[in-house]
Amino acid sequence: QVQLVESGGGLVQAGGSLRLSCAASGRFFSSYAMGWFRQAPGKEREFVAACNWGGGSRSYADPVKGRFTISRDNAKNTVYLQMDDLEPEDTAEYYCAADWTLADGSNRAYDYDYWGQGTQVTVSS
Repeated sequence: QVQLVESGGGLVQAGGSLRLSCAASGRFFSSYAMGWFRQAPGKEREFVAACNWGGGSRSYADPVKGRFTISRDNAKNTVYLQMDDLEPEDTAEYYCAADWTLADGSNRAYDYDYWGQGTQVTVSS
């Protein structure tokens, strides 16, 4: 079992930056693949970024490539999402997710067993 708590969301102007954090409790965090997803009002949850247990293998959704960076610090049981050059279209609730069985991160929400409660990101134009 692992519990996930996101933080770092907020209101930012277009072109600005935010860094989201996802703190994990429970054992064996370093063995989990991690992902970030987001959900805007009236839309389905969509993939943002993912990484494998060590953070060396990373993947991104096309809309965020070159602007967002996923990283993790296994000593701190934390995964991060650095978001730069934010756009109003990035406004959404952001969720981190974890899974024990994935060798690499996945872009499919149903592959993840554990989810945080979300943190809101609002980008004004």
